[in-house]
Amino acid sequence: MMIAEVIVDVSAYPVDRPFDYFIPEQVEELIECGCRVKVPFGNRNVLGFVVGIKNETDVPLDKIKPIASLLDIEPVLTSEMLQLAKWLKQETICYEIDCLQVMLPSALRAKYEKMVVLQTNVENLDEPLKHYFQKSTKVNYKEFEKNNLLIPLKKALNKKLLSLENVVKQKGQVKEIRKVKVSDNLQLLQEVYDKLSNRAKKQKQLLLWMKQHVGEILEPDFIYKETNCSPQVLQAIIEQGAAEFILEEVYRNPFKKDVKKTDFLTLTEEQKQALHKIVEAMDNRSPETFLLHGVTGSGKTEVYLQAIQHCIQQGKDAIVLVPEISLTPQMTNRFRSRFGELVAVMHSGLSIGEKYDEWRKVHQQKVKVVVGARSAVFAPFENVGLIILDEEHESSYKQEDTPRYHARDVAIWRSKYHHCPVILGSATPSLESYARARKNVYKLLTLKGRALNQPLPTVEIVDMREELKKGNRSMFSEKLTESIRNRLKKKEQIVLFLNRRGYSSFVLCRDCGTVMQCENCDISLTYHRYNEKLKCHYCGYEQFVPTICPECSSDHIRYFGTGTQKVEEELMKLFPEARVLRMDVDTTKQKGAHEEILENFGAGKADILLGTQMIAKGLDFPNITLVGVLSADTSLHLPDFRAAERTFQLLTQVSGRAGRAEKHGEVIIQSYTPEHYAIELAKTQQYEPFYEREMMVRHGAAYPPYYFIALIQVAHEDVLLAAEYANKCAEFLRTHLSFNASIIGPTTAGIVRLQNRYRYQCLIKYKIEPNLIPTFLQLMKIYRTDWIKKGVVLTIDLDPSMI
Repeated sequence: MMIAEVIVDVSAYPVDRPFDYFIPEQVEELIECGCRVKVPFGNRNVLGFVVGIKNETDVPLDKIKPIASLLDIEPVLTSEMLQLAKWLKQETICYEIDCLQVMLPSALRAKYEKMVVLQTNVENLDEPLKHYFQKSTKVNYKEFEKNNLLIPLKKALNKKLLSLENVVKQKGQVKEIRKVKVSDNLQLLQEVYDKLSNRAKKQKQLLLWMKQHVGEILEPDFIYKETNCSPQVLQAIIEQGAAEFILEEVYRNPFKKDVKKTDFLTLTEEQKQALHKIVEAMDNRSPETFLLHGVTGSGKTEVYLQAIQHCIQQGKDAIVLVPEISLTPQMTNRFRSRFGELVAVMHSGLSIGEKYDEWRKVHQQKVKVVVGARSAVFAPFENVGLIILDEEHESSYKQEDTPRYHARDVAIWRSKYHHCPVILGSATPSLESYARARKNVYKLLTLKGRALNQPLPTVEIVDMREELKKGNRSMFSEKLTESIRNRLKKKEQIVLFLNRRGYSSFVLCRDCGTVMQCENCDISLTYHRYNEKLKCHYCGYEQFVPTICPECSSDHIRYFGTGTQKVEEELMKLFPEARVLRMDVDTTKQKGAHEEILENFGAGKADILLGTQMIAKGLDFPNITLVGVLSADTSLHLPDFRAAERTFQLLTQVSGRAGRAEKHGEVIIQSYTPEHYAIELAKTQQYEPFYEREMMVRHGAAYPPYYFIALIQVAHEDVLLAAEYANKCAEFLRTHLSFNASIIGPTTAGIVRLQNRYRYQCLIKYKIEPNLIPTFLQLMKIYRTDWIKKGVVLTIDLDPSMI
C-alpha cells in the first residue's frame, strides 16, 4: 500500500502541511513527486501537488481517502523545485502552496486537456498503443486512461517515442490553424468525380487537381490560389467526402521579427579578465556569486553572452534575468542573434498561451537559455550552469505580494543546488551587494572603461531656482531648450526622462485649497489629459475632472505639477518640427507596444523619446547624443532611506544612454537641489565616492547594509482597529525578541489609507536575532487563527524594497 503526501491548493493556516492520500493501484507505477493530482478535500475535489511518497503513515487508515485522479504522469515540478518551495516558505513566511504555484505558468493552474503526441514511426510502438496512432499523430490522454494503458504509455514516454502536450482549455488558448486534408483514397476521388454533372466544371477541375495531391494536408488559401476556385466550391467537394477540414496546433511565437545572426565581439583586457574568472568558476563547479561592476557602456552584456556560450558548450543551461519588461525585447534580440532557436523568453507581457508554450520549451529541454523578468528565475531547467541578474540593483526583482521573494536570493539558492556561478551585473550596484563584495562574500569584477573606449558623456547640472529668478517658468531650462534645438538641426536623437506619468500630479481648487483625492486611498488623483480623467495610480480608481469644486462650488480649478503627457504637449509647442514618442504605462498598455515604440525610435522614425523609468536602462541606440532629466528631485525627497541611492542609480543609468557610439554624448540634469551629493556624484558617474558617503549616512541612522530590516504592516477598514492590532503586534514583538532588535513604531504608513484600508506599520532593525523567524511564525499563527476572522490583514516583509 502506497501513500502520497499532497500539498492541497487551499491557502489557509490549518491546511499548510502535506496530507496523506492512498495511491490507487492503477497509478502506482505512474505517480512521482512533483506531479499534480486531484484529491477529495472536504466535500469537493481540489488540485494538489505530490511532495512525497511513502509506505506507512501515522494517520488512522479509515481517515485516509484515495487520490481522485492523476493529472500528470510526467512531473511538472522537479525535486529541486519542491526543496526550493520549502526554503521559500520559511524565508518569506507564507504558505507552501503559494510557493509551488509561483513556479508554474498560469496555464497550468487552469483547466486543460492532455494530448499524447507521436514522436516516431508508428511501427516502433508496442502493440496496444499502435492502434491509437493509425489515423492521427495526436491522441487525447483520456483514451489511454479509459483503457488502462498508462503503464505502456509511461514506458513509451521514457523511451521518447511519445511526448505529452497540455492543451489548455481556456478561451483562445490553443493556437490552431484550419487546413484541408485531401482523401488518401484515389478510388473515392474518382467515384466523386464520375458522379458530378458536366455543368459542375469548377468542382471537376478541383477534383482533378486533388488527384495529384492524394492524402496531402494543405492550407485553404493555397488551394484557392492553385486551382482558382472559390471557398464554396471547396465546401461542396468536402461535403461529398473527397476531403475534410482538420485543425493543426502550432507553437505560438512570442518574437515579432527575425534577427540577424551576429558574431562574438573581441573583448577588452578588463572583459577578458572578468570572463576568465567566471569560466573558471563554471569549470570548477563552484557556486560563487560575482558582482560585475562596470560603468554604463562597458560591455557587460558581451561578457554575459560569452559566458553563456561556454555554458552551452558544457551542455548546460543558462538563466538571464532583466528588470523591466521594456528591456526584454532588446535583450532577447541580442541573445537570439547569438544563440538562435535556443532562446526562450518569459515575462508578463506574453499571453497566457505564449507563457505556457515558452515554459513547455524549457520543461521539454528544447532550449538552453531563458531570458525574462523576475519569475524566469524559476525556469524548470534541470542542469543549470549559469544564472545572470542584469541591473541587479533594481527593486523590481523583489516580489511585492506573497511569496515576497527576491530573485537574487532564489538565484543564489539555485546556484548552490547546481554548483554553478551567479553574475550580478550593474553600473550602480545596490549598497548591500557592493558591501558584500568588499567583504569578499561576493567576488568583485570591475570594468572601468567603456567597451569601445568612448568617453563618458559630459554632464551638466542646471539649478532650476536660478531659472525661476530669470523669469523662466517653463519645465525646460534655457540650456536644455538650446541643446534640443541644436540636436534636432544635426538630426541626432534625444532622450527626455521624467519619472511621473499623467498630465498633472494634482488638481487643486484655488479658492479653498481642496485637492482632489482618491475615494479609496489617501493620495491625490493624477490628471490624465487624453481621456480628461483623474486617476489613482495605486488602486485604479478614476473620475471625470470636476468643473466646480465639490467643497466650495468655485470654478477656479487648476492643475499643478508635471507629468509626461504635459511635457509631450509642451514639446509640440516649442519644437513643432520634432517627432516625439512617449513611453510610459499609459502608452504601453497594449501587447507589443514596448517593442513597437523602441523599434520606431531605433529606426529613426522619431527625434525625441520621452518616458518614465522604463527608458532609463539597457537602451542602446548609437544616435542618442543628448539626455535630459527634467526633474532629478522626484525620487530624492521620498520618505525612504534608499531615496538618495535610487536617485543616484537612476541618474547614472539615464546618463549612460548618451554617446554609446562614435558621437559624443551630453547629459543635462535639471534640479532644485543641485548641491545634494547624490546629484553631484551622478554628474561624474563616480560610484565609489557615492558609496562611501551614503554608507556614512546609513551607519549613522542604523540602516542596511549595517543592519537588516523587516517590516510588519497591519491594515483594516476601521482606523481604530488597525491601530489597536498594530499595537498588539509591537507588544508581541517586544516581549519575544531580544534586546539586539530595535522595534520602531507602530506608526502610520507613508500612504495611510490604500484601497479603503488604513495601514500601520512596525520596523524591526537587527544584526543577529536568532528568535526572529520563530517569533514571526508565532505571530502569523495568531493572525491566521484569530485576527483574520476580524478582517485584519497582516503582512511580514523580511527585506522590504520600500518602507
